[in-house]
Amino acid sequence: MDIKLYYAPTTCALAPYISLTEAGADFSAMPVNMRKGQNKSPEYLTMNPKHKVPVLQVDGKVLTESPAIQTWIARTFPDAKLLPADPWDELQALSLLCWCSSGIHPYLSRINNPAKVCDVPDTGESVTRLSAEFIFEALAIAEGLLEGRDYFFGDFTAPDAHFFWCYRRATQFELALDAYPNCAAHFARMQTRPSVQKLLAFEKEVRDSFATAA
Repeated sequence: MDIKLYYAPTTCALAPYISLTEAGADFSAMPVNMRKGQNKSPEYLTMNPKHKVPVLQVDGKVLTESPAIQTWIARTFPDAKLLPADPWDELQALSLLCWCSSGIHPYLSRINNPAKVCDVPDTGESVTRLSAEFIFEALAIAEGLLEGRDYFFGDFTAPDAHFFWCYRRATQFELALDAYPNCAAHFARMQTRPSVQKLLAFEKEVRDSFATAA
């Protein structure tokens, strides 16, 4: 099976990278330099007209959207237990994956680039402030879900990888995160996992190569 993951540094594509690594999958990570517009090249758009990452390509077939990709990884490598065995908990895990993608990620993107969603002059500060309120609301929910737990379902599952990206991205902005110690502990715990350490080393390698090529 030929597995390719199209990946860009700092993006949520790190989540399926972590899950594939946790699963022991033999895969190739294909760096995409979004700053140079590689994601909008004719070749990339033919594969994924959404011009986003992550993209998973399996034996030439293309799958997009992180929850779907994570589900494929979990089903293909069941021994990795990337989704809970209990049917109800499995659905709850899928709910968390969707929440990270649609309930947290968009507000992080707005903080990163307010002008992308509102080009009215002098509104960037308002977009950032209002988006941050949604982030804080989400982190408060996650804080409760992580109370007394190392991971969302006790042991590592795919939602932990995606939430790791969400919290990490939040730390890269000037947001007050002191009110969420369980989230911070989860973030620190994730960084001790070999899969995450491999991801971070790969990310540095890719960023360095992009900088050299600039």
